[in-house]
Amino acid sequence: MSPIVWTRRAIEDVQSIQLFIAKDSPHYAQLVGQQLIAAVERLPTFSQSGRVVPEVNNPAIREVIQGSYRIVYRLIHGEIHILTVHHTARLLRLEL
Repeated sequence: MSPIVWTRRAIEDVQSIQLFIAKDSPHYAQLVGQQLIAAVERLPTFSQSGRVVPEVNNPAIREVIQGSYRIVYRLIHGEIHILTVHHTARLLRLEL
């Protein structure tokens, strides 16, 4: 199993998502946060299950979709680095 490493950016992304949703529904904000984390927790077993991010076209940079969010991760030396959690309606810009 591959260990998961959350980048600071990815942590801040999830926190920002929850804060935004909590303005209308604290309950739903918590639920979305839990769903995002659950999607990431499946990755150690299926690290290559995400598709290659089309904007980058690098087999080591993949994504899984959870609801309206893209969870972008990178496979590095047997680890899964969560790079960003990004709304699907927004343009994705990765700084690698």
